[in-house]
Amino acid sequence: MDFLKWLFDAQLEVGSGQTLLVREVLGNVFGLLSALGGMRRKVWAWPVGIVGNLLLLTVFLGTFFDPAYGTANLLGQAGRQVMFITVSIWGWYRWSQTRKAGGQQDGAAVIPQWASWRERAFMLAFMLLGTGLLTPLFRALGSYEPVWSDAWIFTGSLLATYGMAKGWVEFWLVWVAVDIVGVPLLWSAGYYASAFMYLFYGGFTLVGFFVWWRTRNRELGKAQVETAFPDPTVDVRS
Repeated sequence: MDFLKWLFDAQLEVGSGQTLLVREVLGNVFGLLSALGGMRRKVWAWPVGIVGNLLLLTVFLGTFFDPAYGTANLLGQAGRQVMFITVSIWGWYRWSQTRKAGGQQDGAAVIPQWASWRERAFMLAFMLLGTGLLTPLFRALGSYEPVWSDAWIFTGSLLATYGMAKGWVEFWLVWVAVDIVGVPLLWSAGYYASAFMYLFYGGFTLVGFFVWWRTRNRELGKAQVETAFPDPTVDVRS
């Protein structure tokens, strides 16, 4: 209990009277580790991300417990942590099962795939409709302005996490769209550590996109070679 109390109260001095919550910094560190694991398609990315989500949930709901623990209520940011945990449990299970079934030599849990045009249309419609529907709800609940930004981040985060679990290469671009809106929103709300991490994530997710793109091309090339030159030791009739 003493550790939890310390974790909830601990702050870092960053100069000129500014402080950062330790749990906000730690939550973003766990998020970064999860993103790194996701780039490498490792199953451990999911549980590591859940730890970060739990920490950040306490950050963005901090003002409900004590005004000293936060500068603004970001309901979309808080709600997306709950969403992350829920979807991550499903993604953790999906990748675990895929890894067992696939048996890839590099230990990766999923082979990246391009989404179909129908799935891309779904993603675009989901982003626009989700943002439009959640904006008035978050505003009625007292979320920080501009509320549409909070709704955009929540919707995009849900879509990107789903896309990661499905193995879509495009899910990295959804994260880019989230980060572009997230940096100015979090900075204006006083969550400087999260804003900085969103800025870093923006570059990181672009790298992740090209890594998955290259991996997809490599796997496709291997499949074509195996089709053209099948292993003679394998009895295709079995």
